[in-house]
Parts: sequence; C-alpha cells; structure tokens
Amino acid sequence: MSAVLETKNLTIGYPDHTVAANLNLSLEKGALVCLLGPNGAGKSTLMRTLCGMQKPLGGSVTLSGRDIHRIAPRELAKLLSVVLTERVSAGLLSAYELVALGRYPHTGWSGRLAEADHRAIRESIELVGAQDLAARPFSELSDGERQKVMMARALAQQPSLMVLDEITAFLDLPRRVDIMRTLRRLAREQGCTILLSTHDLDLALRSGDRLWLLEKGGALHIGAPEELVLAGTFAGAFRSEGIEFDSLSGHFQLHDQFRGTVSVRGDGVAAAWTKRALERLGLEVVPQADTVVETNGLTWSLTRDGRRSEHSSITDLLGTIQ
Repeated sequence: MSAVLETKNLTIGYPDHTVAANLNLSLEKGALVCLLGPNGAGKSTLMRTLCGMQKPLGGSVTLSGRDIHRIAPRELAKLLSVVLTERVSAGLLSAYELVALGRYPHTGWSGRLAEADHRAIRESIELVGAQDLAARPFSELSDGERQKVMMARALAQQPSLMVLDEITAFLDLPRRVDIMRTLRRLAREQGCTILLSTHDLDLALRSGDRLWLLEKGGALHIGAPEELVLAGTFAGAFRSEGIEFDSLSGHFQLHDQFRGTVSVRGDGVAAAWTKRALERLGLEVVPQADTVVETNGLTWSLTRDGRRSEHSSITDLLGTIQ
C-alpha cells in the first residue's frame, strides 16, 4: 500500500516543552487510523503538526510525497481536509451550501461551481447519508447532523487524507456508532485515508485498522487493535488508580475495594449481568464462596449462612444481599 502521509524523525511540542520526539509514522491509502491516549498526552499537538497548523520542533511531515509546509494553501486544500470539534458558525447557509464550500479549492478564478462540482457535492452528501439535511439551515441542525454535514464538506474537497479531531465528542451513543460506521464505510469503499482522534475507546477498538496510542511522556505505540490489547500495551496506557482494562471483555472496569466474595452459578446473559451487578455492589465474584447466587433464566436464588431465598429480579436480589 502507498503512504499518503509520512513523518521522518518528527519532534512535536513547544519551544519550552517537547511532547514527543523521533516519530516515524505513515498513513496508508484507505486506512482508518484512530489516535488514542489519555488527556494531556499531546494528541491535539500531534494532529495540528501533521496538518501543518503547527510547526514541528524537528523532523518533517510529507503529504503525497511533498513537505506539507511547502504546499500552497489552495493546493493543500485539495490534498487534506480537516474537521475539528469546534462548532462552526455558518450564518444563514444551508447544509448544501456549507458542503459546497469544500469545492472552492477546485474552482477557477471566478469561484463558480460547475456541474462536476455540484455532482461531487451531491455524492458527498449521499455518502454520509445526509440527503434529508441538504436543504435545511445548518444552524438548525443537531450536533450529530452537523457532524455529518461537516464530513460531507470534507469529502467534497476530494482529499488524499481526512483528519478528524474528536468528531464524536458530545454525541449520544447511537450517533457515535453511526459516525464511526460511516467512516468505516468511506475507508473501505471510497479508499479514503482517515486519521481520527477520539476518546471513544470501545468504538476505536472495533473500527480502527490501526491504533496510534500516545502515552504521557511521548511514547507512541502503533499496531492493530488486537495486537496492542494482547501485548498489554492498551491496558498499560490507560491504567490509573481504580480503573483497569479487561482484555477478555474489551471494556474498562472499575475495581473498588471489595467487601466480600460471592460465587455465581449459571450461564448465559443473565449470569454475565448478575456478575456485573454484584461487582458494582462491591462483591468479588470467585469460583467458590460461602455466598452463592444461582441464575435460572430471569429468576435468582441466594444461599447465604445456610438459608436459601428466591428472587424474581436483580434489584430484589441485591436488596437482600445488602
């Protein structure tokens, strides 16, 4: 695969503070890469440097084989599109008109849109599933709808690379899933190269072709999601007091001080969620314990101190245990 963007011995940061050094990165055509890391690790600094918005302290960034800082702005807009988290003020523009702004780097000196430009605009709107939004005022759209339109504008530029900074921030779960599904499809079907900075760790693990995992201190780990999980790198980067990544379930778990133990007998979904409820209560689930909970469909039995009780809901069960 050909590299759309590459860095050589890149050092990022500020005159009085180096965030990360000697980064040799590449983004391959058609890949969806998720940039992850704890707050304060320097993800935004890396994104700005890769986009040419911030000068590197050392090394170089090349886009389509050219130094990004030597590409004229109009030409750069044909190669690179950027979507940030900041809310865009579009005045009275409709969604269609806002997407159309992505075509102006391709227009002549008059700035007039040709039929080919309108075709690219329509195709971009269709790709993100925003046809029903095209005629509506951009200012009246929800956050999720705005993000779709902003992605369509970025696509209308027909760039080699899309850089998206926390575009799922402040969206509810269905909208976040929808956005990630759209990005996955664009990478696979349209050959778009996408770099996405996100705190949505679960969706990144499920959607990204590769992860860039930036730790505080500047260490950057690169690999397929599964590779970083199996190596323990993912858990190590996010480990903090009371919070751990469970590599078996693929989720973060809260581990408070346990105040007792309990054994759960049963299989299936009911048993799995019963264990979660008991852990939330502060009980460690172990294979053998004096207190035993048995699940049978949606009924539960509790054996404790030689006495057995029956329960028709988890709420009732937990209330008895407490």
